[in-house]
Amino acid sequence: MRSIGGDSAAEASPAGEVAPDGAFLDVHSSLTGRRWQARPAALDVVRAVMRAEGLSEPLARALVSRDVTPATVRDFLDPTLKALFPDPSSFADMDRAAALLVDAIEDGRQTVVFADYDVDGATSAALLVRWFRQMGRNLGIYVPDREREGYGPTPAVFRKLKDQGAALVITVDCGAAAEVALATAAEIALPVVVIDHHMMRATPPPAAALVNPNRADCRSGQGNLAAAGVVFVLLAALNREARRRGLFAGGRTEPDLRQWLDLAALGAVCDVTRLTGFNRALTAQGLKVLSSWRNPGLKALADVAVTGGEATTFHAGFVLGPRINAGGRIGRADVGARLLSTDDPEEARGLAEELDAFNEMRKQIEADTLAEADRQLAGAAGGPVLIAVGEGWRPGVVGIVAGRLRERYRRPVIIIGVDPETGIGKGSGRSQPGVNLGRGIQAAFDAGLLMSGGGHAMAAGLTIEAARIDELRRFLDRTLGDESARATEADCVEIDALLTPGSADRALWMDFNRLAPFGPGNPEGVFAFADVRPQRSMAMRGGHVRCDLVDLRGARLKAVAWRAADTELGQRLLGGESSLHVVGRLKPDDWQGRESVQLEIEDAADPRRR
Repeated sequence: MRSIGGDSAAEASPAGEVAPDGAFLDVHSSLTGRRWQARPAALDVVRAVMRAEGLSEPLARALVSRDVTPATVRDFLDPTLKALFPDPSSFADMDRAAALLVDAIEDGRQTVVFADYDVDGATSAALLVRWFRQMGRNLGIYVPDREREGYGPTPAVFRKLKDQGAALVITVDCGAAAEVALATAAEIALPVVVIDHHMMRATPPPAAALVNPNRADCRSGQGNLAAAGVVFVLLAALNREARRRGLFAGGRTEPDLRQWLDLAALGAVCDVTRLTGFNRALTAQGLKVLSSWRNPGLKALADVAVTGGEATTFHAGFVLGPRINAGGRIGRADVGARLLSTDDPEEARGLAEELDAFNEMRKQIEADTLAEADRQLAGAAGGPVLIAVGEGWRPGVVGIVAGRLRERYRRPVIIIGVDPETGIGKGSGRSQPGVNLGRGIQAAFDAGLLMSGGGHAMAAGLTIEAARIDELRRFLDRTLGDESARATEADCVEIDALLTPGSADRALWMDFNRLAPFGPGNPEGVFAFADVRPQRSMAMRGGHVRCDLVDLRGARLKAVAWRAADTELGQRLLGGESSLHVVGRLKPDDWQGRESVQLEIEDAADPRRR
């Protein structure tokens, strides 16, 4: 195996790997139109990291390229809550929020958690429900219907909750931008505690307390947390406040927050947050708790999905997450939160089966919408932000479709479904790294183009009159055009090491797996293979392509390219008539107990084409 990177890629790499202009394997435009380059890593820091932990050179280089230093390498490889847990008081309004919630516990006031309908909202709600339950109090759950009520709290919902007897409302994963709704809550004397992580204006709306690491005056430095992570810190603040008041002096056991780390990790992974610092520790420790499958709801969901064992980010993001989300996308919005909150195995089994059925329905609706939206974008002139619009497209799947098409077109994509009766469109967007879509949507709202809108850098939602969609397209082209152009120019495949099919073995995968959990801010290792020929290629159901990659010495590596059959990449793999440079991620291959590896292909390049 040869490694790459260094103070400059050309200096540190063996001859031939990096061109004088920095292109790895001299690939300037791959089959997906991207440049290949080595992840940058300063050689002196690489050597220091190797010495600090006795690591192999390729692994040390990968760590340094992910901004790990000799001082932080131990916490990165063994992230613990003890070392990385932030002071709850460093969050603006955290102490006030804790005091208000403990007041409600002591006074026995009826309290309701208002949660977003996705996994982050469901896990956030379940964390609070479980803490309240251990304190001897019930916490009501309210999750809005995505199609009838839209995103976030509204004046009507707050009035409804007040009429039903609520004396305190906690919003989770939403609320930070709900100025009108919170103003209404203040008018009707309904205290609202907001726990959120989305972008917001500089001046907080009129909440009783608003905890958001992304508010302008928050000094926590934890802006990468999902709402579930913020709620987990809130639970620590609640324990501290309850302890200060002597609530655990009379024999009541202080809640052990570690038992609920699985919920915090699930929220972090499914909301695609940056897995760095404390958020990495939260996720790493949470996946260990998830692996025990003690939460009845998660155990039931794993059973219907026919999975289990040691939990990874794959389980969280691709097995459990889509099923929990399915309730909010096309079914009953509160099913996910109730599943994660219940301690009754029978109830959990029924809710899990319901979510699994919703997920099967979601897949078909998503496939139909994806096909229509893809045809629309393929036939349109491409701007810096791609927008597809369709009548009757379900609001619950437009975000997934936007994500799929963002991967294909490698530009920000917004998918809008228009209600033919009202002429109102509800849309969701996913962005390309380097383009702050949430800021663009916020600017469009401030300019009066949207009925509602908000989000964060990589994802955003909006509501708009259908007649103004073209105006929105022009506005975003002007607002985000420069960012999008820079992002397109910077779009590249970053590579950790150059391997041969013979050197890509289980030991190498296990070494690099020490970097897990993977996610934004800590990508999986990406490896390149030069001059390999696809053999035994076959198209599989679902548009996937499977093949063997064989080098000049006859060494062979199994590989798969997901959803690639109708792309140039897939066609070249299926053709197999010439050698290719290939990059991808190694995955374990345990079929029939072989304990080997296979490559998930991300990209390929023709060695003859520069």
